[in-house]
Amino acid sequence: MKKIFLLLTLIGSTIGLAQQDALVFFADKENVQAAINNPISILTQESLERKAMHNIVIDERDVPVNEAYITSLKNQAGITVHAKSKWLNAAYVRGSEQNINNLVDELDEVIAVEFADKNLNRQPFQGKAKDKFAIENSQGRIIYDYGDAANQIEQIAADYLHELDFTGEGMIIAILDSGFPNVTTMDAFDAVISEGRLLGTYDFAERQNNVDGTGQHGTLTFSDIGAFLDGAENFVGTAPNASFYLFRTEFGPTENPVEEAWWVEALERADSLGVDVVNTSLGYQDYDNSNYDHSYEDLDGETTIAARGANIASEKGMLLVTSAGNDGGQFNFVGTPADAKGILTVGAVDANGDYAFFSSIGPTVDGRIMPDVMAQGFLAAAVDKDGDVVEINGTSFSSPIMAGAVASLWQSRPEVRNDRLMDVIRESGHLFNNPTDEMGYGIPNFEEAYLALQTLGIEDQLLKENFAIYPNPVTDVMNVSFPQEVGNAVVTVYDVLGKQVLQQQVTVAGNRVDFTKLSAGMYIANINGDGINNNFKILKK
Repeated sequence: MKKIFLLLTLIGSTIGLAQQDALVFFADKENVQAAINNPISILTQESLERKAMHNIVIDERDVPVNEAYITSLKNQAGITVHAKSKWLNAAYVRGSEQNINNLVDELDEVIAVEFADKNLNRQPFQGKAKDKFAIENSQGRIIYDYGDAANQIEQIAADYLHELDFTGEGMIIAILDSGFPNVTTMDAFDAVISEGRLLGTYDFAERQNNVDGTGQHGTLTFSDIGAFLDGAENFVGTAPNASFYLFRTEFGPTENPVEEAWWVEALERADSLGVDVVNTSLGYQDYDNSNYDHSYEDLDGETTIAARGANIASEKGMLLVTSAGNDGGQFNFVGTPADAKGILTVGAVDANGDYAFFSSIGPTVDGRIMPDVMAQGFLAAAVDKDGDVVEINGTSFSSPIMAGAVASLWQSRPEVRNDRLMDVIRESGHLFNNPTDEMGYGIPNFEEAYLALQTLGIEDQLLKENFAIYPNPVTDVMNVSFPQEVGNAVVTVYDVLGKQVLQQQVTVAGNRVDFTKLSAGMYIANINGDGINNNFKILKK
């Protein structure tokens, strides 16, 4: 009996010492108001200019994590710090469960811990880890000429943008991936290098500037945006004249949620550097430690580390494009960050525009259409690390094809906010009126998107001179958007028989009209203020 008790004690001790991963959240930050008052101390001029153009507020999330707190974590026995996030005001750590839990008791600055092992947070988990690049790595690569690159460009009408000389010039794109070998010496990127458009590189896994990383996945995805070959082999990316940052956030040999934390770090750096568009051909759902896996219920667009970071990145004014994933027929649904609410998620079709069998599908657990749009990812063309134009499969390639087109489109109207631009792109999809779980809103037409984007100038002028309302249909609350130099108005609502059912004073600061007491049906709203009088037909759900 004594031996059995000793054995159980040893087993218990081993379990207690097992290494766990967790986010550790801090209570506050240092000199927040001073940093906000002097934003150039925490952001670059390019970032400040982009935020100013899109009216993006600089707030506490832009202020760096208190480095003294990071030092305190590093000084705790058994704790290793792997990443930090100013947006989440947190650090990603590894240590025993006990040592991590002790941080809350021993450090005043630590207010909460969130374990990657959802058992420890009393949350469900499921799944089994696998090679996320299995689809891409399983294909035989055949050298192709420009014709195949042309199909993936013409399929979404990005060639129309190029004919108008919108090729991404002046736009800054960050590519977050697993490795970018040979990009500084390849003919495909010669123009990017010689013209000084490779603005910087960083490996968040190894904490170094060299981004060769593991494998050539990043080189391949980069080529679909920025490559240009003119000679024996021809190839053009969708934004060949853009400027680029290359960030390695993926560590190929293992699968661990620390990669989500590195990914958020890279987004934070991209934002501070003034990046416009981010491409991510990575996705996360299952890990080497199955306790860390994300269940379908976790993928609600705001729960995972990556989704939280993506949504803040969107709020900060960047436009994020990501691959839906290659889980069709397996886990089936998009992983993260593809589930994020502030991201444009891209699935894969073949050259004929038909759904590719491996492309992850929707909807998300909260019922959102997913993926957003589609581009060629089956037998897509890319340039490999040896400089050859190859045939390759995966949503990893539909995403950068789309990201470059997005950047080229945004070049035509850079003052348009990211959320409006994404709406325009979705609305140009061939399935917009009848979206499906496999293909979302379908294949966008960037010629139509460009023409729609230009009319926004007319719409913006109308909005300056008239009231507007949103959302419509209304569930509970209707918001009133005011024209310039108007501060007060009266909203009067009538039923279809002309009977007044509601009247309310509204202001720019108090612009919400409560519809909760009205039954479902059609109404007419009249908004009158400072001589401007507009009527709207409203559907109450």
